[in-house]
Amino acid sequence: MIQLLCAMQGVPVIVLLHELSQYEGDWSILPALPRLFVKCGHSASWLFFIEEETKVTLSALLEVLNRYPAQEWFLGKRLHDNEASIIHHYAFSEDPSSFSYPDTTAGWALSAPLLKRLTERIRSENLKSDFTIDLKHEIALFIWEEGHGPKLTAVPEFCTQPRDGCATTFTTYLPDCGHPVSKNDVFVAVKTCQKFHSDRVPVVKATWEKESGFLEYYSDVTDASIPTVSLGVSNTERGHCGKTFAILRRFLGKAVPKADWLLIVDDDTLISLPRLRQLLRCYDPKEAVSLGERYGYGLIQKGYSYTTGGGGSCGCYSDDAPDDMVLGRCFTTLGVPITHSPLFHQARPDDYSEEMISTQHAISFHKHWNVDPVAVYRYWLQDTRPRDEL
Repeated sequence: MIQLLCAMQGVPVIVLLHELSQYEGDWSILPALPRLFVKCGHSASWLFFIEEETKVTLSALLEVLNRYPAQEWFLGKRLHDNEASIIHHYAFSEDPSSFSYPDTTAGWALSAPLLKRLTERIRSENLKSDFTIDLKHEIALFIWEEGHGPKLTAVPEFCTQPRDGCATTFTTYLPDCGHPVSKNDVFVAVKTCQKFHSDRVPVVKATWEKESGFLEYYSDVTDASIPTVSLGVSNTERGHCGKTFAILRRFLGKAVPKADWLLIVDDDTLISLPRLRQLLRCYDPKEAVSLGERYGYGLIQKGYSYTTGGGGSCGCYSDDAPDDMVLGRCFTTLGVPITHSPLFHQARPDDYSEEMISTQHAISFHKHWNVDPVAVYRYWLQDTRPRDEL
């Protein structure tokens, strides 16, 4: 994410968050605010946050910001939940649409007085810091402070789709870096277990399995009809660290075809492998890359980031430890950055703002709860069939 610091007089200063400090957790914004205040809080009237792919018409942006007097402002393009969402911990479940959060692709702004107060709060309070899951919603909650702070003010000139009068627009999260990598460059590992062989595995076979080059199903039992590979690790109800690390050992050994990339998914993951292969072209497989949907744990207290699914090397403290968090902690120790793509989704389409995901070329969704997973795949992930046919 890029941060654009807009002084109301003079040339705006552009800051790349990953260059602000050595702390990788600055992507979650809150840990970075005190440093941003020191850097520009006394000279800039606004902080304006954008994504790397957001386009800005600077003169129009400054004209918009000049409309707002010097007081606490939180500005952006409004998004809201249509129904209570697990990724937002079912906040405002009685009326999900009552709370708005910013569409980060259109950009969002903090006024200097609000930046000052937020910085003082971060420095002085013993802030709760556990999981960072959906940054834009959690930032809005932090700023709102249960009614003690400002809610998001909608700014019509902050746009995603181009139209007259826009100060910002957005292109795409799926860059064009050339021809997609080959199917045979990606080895797909599907984590399953015996109790899901009859309902989840058939969905994979009916949807995205045919797009794979190399794929194996890993289970707690051998089932020749699928077929599955037993890793010698019993199924666990919580984390799957033992299973994931057994997959890593098998991939790094001689039991499977060599490939540049390892994709680890659950048996209830829905994914577009062609879009993934297009995204992977933008990365060098000779480098240490962990790519997926980035979450954070304890980031205000110098915690660590992790992907909800990935690969790496270290050890489990138990077979049922959370594999994604263990890997994230190990990557942090090894100095391997967590590369985030908002095209990976830990939950179902219904758990996100439809306005937001309808502008994406999503790579994956997760969970089969109360949805027809085949229909979800065809509507959101299958490029060969127009949406209006469903």
